Amino acid sequence: MSQTPPENPDLDAADPEEPLTDRVRQIDLQTEMKRSYLDYAMAVIVGRALPDVRDGLKPVHRRVLYAMYDGGYRPERSFNKCARVVGDVMGNYHPHGDSAIYDALARLIQDWVMRYPLAAGQGNFGNPGDDGPAAPRYTETKMAPLAMEMVRDINENTVDFQDNYDGKQQEPTVLPSRFPNLLVNGSSGIAVGMATNIPPHNLREVASGVQWYLQNPQATREELLEALMTRIKGPDFPSGAQILGTKGIEETYRTGRGSITMRAVVNVEEIQNRTCLVVTELPYHANPDRLAVKIAELVKDGKVGGIAEIRDESSGRTGQRLVVVLKRDAVAKVVLNNLYKHTSLQENFSANMLALVDGVPRTLSLDAFVHHWVTHQIDVVVRRTQFRLDKAQREAHIKIGLLRALDDLDRVISTIRESSTVEVARQNLKTLLDIDDDQAQAILDMQLRKLAALEHQRLQEEYDELMTMIADLRDILASEERQRRIVGSELEGIVDRHGDERRTNILYGYDGDMSMEDLIPEEDVVVSITRDGYVKRTQIDNFRAQNRGGKGVRGAQLRAEDVVEHFFVTTTHEWILFFTNHGRVYRTKCYELMESGRDSKGQHVANVVAFQPDERIAGVLTLKTYDDADYLVLATKSGLVKKTRLRDYDSPRQAGVIAINLREDDELVSAKLISAADDLMLVSRNGQSLRFTATDEALRPMGRATSGVTGMKFRAEDELLTADVVTEDSYVFVVTEGGYAKRTHVSEYRVQGRGGLGIKVGKFVEDRGQLVGAMVVEEDEQVLVVMNSGNVVRSDVAGVPARGRDTMGVIFAKPRKRDRILKVAKSSGAALAAAGEQDDEAQDAEGTESQAGQEPEPEAEVQDSGSSQ
Repeated sequence: MSQTPPENPDLDAADPEEPLTDRVRQIDLQTEMKRSYLDYAMAVIVGRALPDVRDGLKPVHRRVLYAMYDGGYRPERSFNKCARVVGDVMGNYHPHGDSAIYDALARLIQDWVMRYPLAAGQGNFGNPGDDGPAAPRYTETKMAPLAMEMVRDINENTVDFQDNYDGKQQEPTVLPSRFPNLLVNGSSGIAVGMATNIPPHNLREVASGVQWYLQNPQATREELLEALMTRIKGPDFPSGAQILGTKGIEETYRTGRGSITMRAVVNVEEIQNRTCLVVTELPYHANPDRLAVKIAELVKDGKVGGIAEIRDESSGRTGQRLVVVLKRDAVAKVVLNNLYKHTSLQENFSANMLALVDGVPRTLSLDAFVHHWVTHQIDVVVRRTQFRLDKAQREAHIKIGLLRALDDLDRVISTIRESSTVEVARQNLKTLLDIDDDQAQAILDMQLRKLAALEHQRLQEEYDELMTMIADLRDILASEERQRRIVGSELEGIVDRHGDERRTNILYGYDGDMSMEDLIPEEDVVVSITRDGYVKRTQIDNFRAQNRGGKGVRGAQLRAEDVVEHFFVTTTHEWILFFTNHGRVYRTKCYELMESGRDSKGQHVANVVAFQPDERIAGVLTLKTYDDADYLVLATKSGLVKKTRLRDYDSPRQAGVIAINLREDDELVSAKLISAADDLMLVSRNGQSLRFTATDEALRPMGRATSGVTGMKFRAEDELLTADVVTEDSYVFVVTEGGYAKRTHVSEYRVQGRGGLGIKVGKFVEDRGQLVGAMVVEEDEQVLVVMNSGNVVRSDVAGVPARGRDTMGVIFAKPRKRDRILKVAKSSGAALAAAGEQDDEAQDAEGTESQAGQEPEPEAEVQDSGSSQ
């Protein structure tokens, strides 16, 4: 871009007739350097590096788009060589190197750079990695359909034009830009002493904010900013990925500067029995080729451990897919956090919302961008309307002359016939019809077919339409409200044609504004944990309700000698607390567990929480918040119980906290929420039970790092099976290894003192096996049992008739030969209502079908003496 040499007042004031030696002036070097540098800086700022707030384009991009529009490289036409476009731009508008112009053109095409590309390409335009575009003689391009909205109505005097660099042609100073391109596609550039870095946004969200402003023109700056921030959630990068929190977004929108944390989308997958981190979306401008090299260097230098292999499986069909294979003993979360820390999997976008406003660089808040664009659009609509009005008035003026001529057609023909020249005829017509030169010339140019009567009628109709149009155009010019409605309706049409869904997800809860749970639906799920530590969550409707006596549906396909040890129903929003054999407790949200099918084994728990060596799960508890109850009661196999305030366990430490000090050869069997007024029911494996009230006198609160006190004593070869909290009008439900179950009202279990042997829960014979499950249930709840084979039965509590305490029970589930009941869990019937009605039809020949309930066997009614058994 040519620049006018700066004026020097000292030299300009010299007399041209004065000898050259006498015209030399002493100039301070510092002053001259400062002035020259500022002139150069402003030339770069205005002419190269910064976008205009109105169309969001730098001069080179504006010239590329206008040259393509003016040269006919439009969407409805065929592709042309990029070299041809570059030549047109360089020869007519942009006097710079072809490589700079081609680079700008390629960026308009690359969909990983532009959120909404303004040019379409055919050929190799590179990739997000280290590969650049092919030479312009090989690639082809034309305008993208959306780019036509940038230049729409440009021929209707909507923007100003200026001379090009050699003064031979005209170029626009700004494009009409019928959508907010600067916010939608963003911009970046480095000028002299300043830089801009504006993130891209979603077209629908930006348009929604603009529409609010068009409907509320009297809103204050703060009201507009708040309305925009409600509708525009945050940047929407073409590469997708994630944004952590909204603090940086809000700061950027309010001040024009801020740091927005971007994070890649990484999934933990099991591939060929190996845990892998699969990267599917990268932060904006992250280079996947350099990322893979960087990870390899970190592994080689020992800065990141646990990685066995790196595979780049990206392709045009699958998209971005970088697979990081972990070692068998690696903890996925630990490795991933290290990669976030040391690589471009997590980066900051340093937003600097700098743009040219009236030729001056300014840092703008979000509302300023929208305000300036709307002002520009109203100016475009006004200028276009005025252009159309002037054109319509000229046409109406001509129509009036033609109609006057047709009304007095004989005299007009006679006058023209009698005139010696065209000039004389023009003057005579002006005198005859009282018209001006343009009207007289139109009459002279009128074809003979216009003399027909029908043509006269058509001219009259055209004139009436023009007058209606003129009235409408004048109304638009007089009404700012109509101007805003026009801007809004035309923007709405653009959004309908080109708008799409957001690609970048915003993860709330990273800066204290919202919880991440707000983005995750709360739904009931079944969580299962195996003895070898594999954990998963499964949709509840994968386990259909059955009548008691069913064989169940097939569960997880487990490894040899692995069995399900913990099986329960919860919701995706609840905390899951893992109590280990070392007496520690870890926590995670249920939605952080891998969601798998009913027959999947899931992922190892070490990928969810960072266990210590040789640590395994001994007990599991779910809770909504740490205010759900006053206390947490832990019970061990040896009969020890301990009551601790629940809030004492609220710790974000990934390494876990001490839950209980376990004695040698002891282990945790139960963890329950309780208040000081609740009764606790302890049940042993041989069928003894003890109920006592957990008052502070009977069971005083203790700290986390304690062992507890004796809750129940046992006879030889007996141990505590479980502990549960007694609720009003509930039942004690027990299940044996052989699939027999019974329920007894809690009123039949009297309150005793802590530390006794207890009383019987039922009468069981040897072939029915020991108790495997005991719990306090409501009549509307359902019970799930899991077998060694992995099969699962879910049935209503009401299907088991209520009987006395010392009875034998009925068939609840039918394990196959050499199969036994292993674990029992419960859930309310209301929570499982969505799982579907009871289904008793057979499904397959392998025993995965439900089976109709069996008639209860005769029960031996034995009178309870009420004494300890």
